[in-house]
Amino acid sequence: MRLNSRERVLTAFAHQEPDRVPVWCGASEEFWAKAKAELGLDDEPLRGLFGDDFRRVHAGYRGPDFALQHAGAVYRTVFGVEREGLGYGQPITHPLTGATLDEIHAYPWPSADWVDASAIREIALAWKGEYAILGGDWSPFWHDAIDLFGMEDLMLRMYEDPDAVDALFTHLVDYYAASSERVFQAADGAIDLFFIGNDFGSQTGPLLGAALFDQFIQPHLRRLAKLGHDYGLGVMMHCCGGVRELIPLFIDAGIDAIHAVQLSCRGMDIAELKRDFGDRLVFNGAIDSHHVLIDGTPETVRQSTREVLEIMKPGGGYICGASHDTILGETPVGNVVAMFDAVREFGNYP
Repeated sequence: MRLNSRERVLTAFAHQEPDRVPVWCGASEEFWAKAKAELGLDDEPLRGLFGDDFRRVHAGYRGPDFALQHAGAVYRTVFGVEREGLGYGQPITHPLTGATLDEIHAYPWPSADWVDASAIREIALAWKGEYAILGGDWSPFWHDAIDLFGMEDLMLRMYEDPDAVDALFTHLVDYYAASSERVFQAADGAIDLFFIGNDFGSQTGPLLGAALFDQFIQPHLRRLAKLGHDYGLGVMMHCCGGVRELIPLFIDAGIDAIHAVQLSCRGMDIAELKRDFGDRLVFNGAIDSHHVLIDGTPETVRQSTREVLEIMKPGGGYICGASHDTILGETPVGNVVAMFDAVREFGNYP
């Protein structure tokens, strides 16, 4: 029996086999514009061509209008960090480097009142139950902590001043939890999945060990997961890099799915991940964004996608997509079409 996209995704999240493997298409603005131009399609027809089973809704902003203070700044976070460079850039300053506990508490933290969720339910219901709806604040509290303290200061203070690190993470997650709860209340059941993102891995392994993760990150990750579950939502976390050693902690925190499964990183052998965690964690991604999608041909993409599907497909719990949070602008459009065509060809269940 053919399922619609929402039913297909929720069946996969239940670790059961739907009619076919669900499809995820996260794309950069550069790739999306290129694909629309090459294929002559507008946004929704392009999503239909790719077979994307997800749609995402965003809250608006009604907080203060802060002027950028630094030359070259392209963006300001709600936590007052200005950034420069490509995309969202890199932090120009780290305003809480060396801050005392009192100074952390006294910092001008943002208010969840700045989040305008008034249109969320209407936007979500416009999809008429056809797609799996993602919502909630991205909640990148790990990255914001690095922005505010600086990486070196953050790492050192985990040992030298743990109370300050705890206070920093608590303030950050206080904002994100309140913002997401505001969205979930306004959506009133129209959202299916809480989608958050924090990159805890590098090409060679986790950015911090399991003991530090358990002490400093786990309580806040668990808090966000519980918030999603309290509203009946599946909780999916984007996390780049080699995080094999942290996956048991993700599961313990209540994370239901991980995106985007960078199999080129240390420890991210997909057959082992499927064997060890596939009954407890949904995997979303795993089609190599660099060596396959960027450097490959349509035929090598087709074959690689087929190989991944053969490993990840059995028993459900897998969503097919690129191994990066967004498909990058340098990716050939024909290779992406070949990936999603391969899901239609090889991703069906009996």
